[in-house]
Amino acid sequence: MSEGIGTIQGVLENYKHAVNERDNDKFLNAYSSDVHIYDCWGSWECKGKNAWSENVFNWFNGLREDGDVLKVEIDEVVIEESTSLAFVHCSVTFAAYKEGSDEKLRQMTNRFTFGLKRVNGSWLITHEHSSLPINMEDGKGMFHLR
Repeated sequence: MSEGIGTIQGVLENYKHAVNERDNDKFLNAYSSDVHIYDCWGSWECKGKNAWSENVFNWFNGLREDGDVLKVEIDEVVIEESTSLAFVHCSVTFAAYKEGSDEKLRQMTNRFTFGLKRVNGSWLITHEHSSLPINMEDGKGMFHLR
């Protein structure tokens, strides 16, 4: 069994490193079994860690197949924390590079909100919502505002 994450900042750092390393287990370690996710890609929602793990596996596998590595920056972090619950909102920038290269291929910044609970001394994400502003004229996501 993997060791839990003891701080909210630790959860965010784990997110960054797990995405960069394309490490499914490390990434999913920060999520509760009953997590509820509203993501920008593919479907309206994802309920439960098992369903989320399929999305994460497909995401990381696609990156591996393409030879892409994502570097993640988390900015504008606001944390509201009590002894057992926390709420975080921030901006998350994903920048893609070819493995072994410093040349940036693409980049996008999403707005993220996380709801977390403390379980046995570790913080777990129980709710995640990522979003992009929408252009009201064509209904498309506005990927390049930042």
